[in-house]
Amino acid sequence: MEAKIVKVDVKDVRFPTSLTGDGSDAMHTDPDYSCAYVILTSSDGTLGYGLTFTIGKGTEVVVTAVKALAPLIVGKVVQDIFGDFAKFWRDITSDSQLRWIGPEKGVIHLATAAVINALWDLWARMEGKPIWKLLVDMTPEQLVSTIDFRYITDVITKEEAIELLKKKEDGKKEREAKLVHDGYPAYCTSVGWIGYSDEKIKELCKQKLKESFTAFKAKVGQNLQNDKRRLSIIRKEIGNDNLLMVDANQKWDVKEAIDWMKELTNFNLLWIEEPTSPDDILGHAAISKALKPYGIGVATGEQCQNRVMFKQMLQAEALQFCQIDSCRLGGINEILSVYLMAAKYSVPVCPHAGGVGLCELVQHLAAWDYISVSGSFDKRMVEYVEHLHEHFETPVTIRKGRYMLPLRPGYSTKMKDKTIEDYQYPDGNVWKEMFEEGKFTKPL
Repeated sequence: MEAKIVKVDVKDVRFPTSLTGDGSDAMHTDPDYSCAYVILTSSDGTLGYGLTFTIGKGTEVVVTAVKALAPLIVGKVVQDIFGDFAKFWRDITSDSQLRWIGPEKGVIHLATAAVINALWDLWARMEGKPIWKLLVDMTPEQLVSTIDFRYITDVITKEEAIELLKKKEDGKKEREAKLVHDGYPAYCTSVGWIGYSDEKIKELCKQKLKESFTAFKAKVGQNLQNDKRRLSIIRKEIGNDNLLMVDANQKWDVKEAIDWMKELTNFNLLWIEEPTSPDDILGHAAISKALKPYGIGVATGEQCQNRVMFKQMLQAEALQFCQIDSCRLGGINEILSVYLMAAKYSVPVCPHAGGVGLCELVQHLAAWDYISVSGSFDKRMVEYVEHLHEHFETPVTIRKGRYMLPLRPGYSTKMKDKTIEDYQYPDGNVWKEMFEEGKFTKPL
């Protein structure tokens, strides 16, 4: 029986993380982790949940963009969407007027991600599978049919993508069983927020070591001497055998990035993340070349806005670690194309996570990558931050420093009703209390 999308609802949900310094970095010193939260209603009663991560102000702009996209979705037959998902994705990103305020980037693309994420969640719920399993069970032809290859055929074509996936068909069941049993490697960022005290950093390092984490990341870029002090603390706590990465969150110019990182070479760093503007492809390439003799790779992608920029990053050898973001790109369809391009260039994908719901989403993508694309854990791991998982009905499970695969249907994106009641901005119960207490100023 055909089902149609009958309603698109979107909510502005925010958490006051700026009060504790959670998520703070050199560029974003006081984030309030937030999301534009989308609920799709199908005529058969199935609901789909999706989101796009934001950090406070501006979430209302993304909400408005979702509302602008809603007429392109309401009334569409669900089976028609999923039957030719690549066409639908192109249609929604190619509206002749809305495309002008992108195209395929910025606020309109963040809104697209929220809607597309909700559609995939709806599909997985209808199929009774978690997203990773829905993807893994597709034939190479079915999976490739969800991807819009426009603008990237000079790097990978549909036929090449199908062939790449077919080469990994053997051993899929064994890899799936291994992943369900052992989980996917994670790395920890929460030890290194730039707003944390030295004592808190020490305590968190000890805690994460007890939780069996072997890879850690710290924020850098505000003050070189402070960076050296903080990295010395972390390296002393975690030892020389564990991995350590740093993240500048776009703080530096190109030469500044190179000079700054040369000052940090004695900390045995695996990568520098987002050393400069996320749009500067040639700048990343220059940094990559300059740091190669020191064994430090460049990681970027959490604010890389579309598959075309990733294509050029790969072509220019501008990154050694590809970091997709489940909400910055236009949903799973576009993300799949980046994974396949990275596979062709033999560049490992280490998804960006943390925030609100990003860990819940990217665990599915990494699982599919291991089972169906890379078949390897080598230089591959997923970021993990422990904040805000308690607000989801099916939060991530971390065991011995690894993501354990979700088994319930969907994209793990459904928030608890109580969370929406308390944290919807600005009328949620918690926000009303904080406005009254003077912790935040109520918006006009």
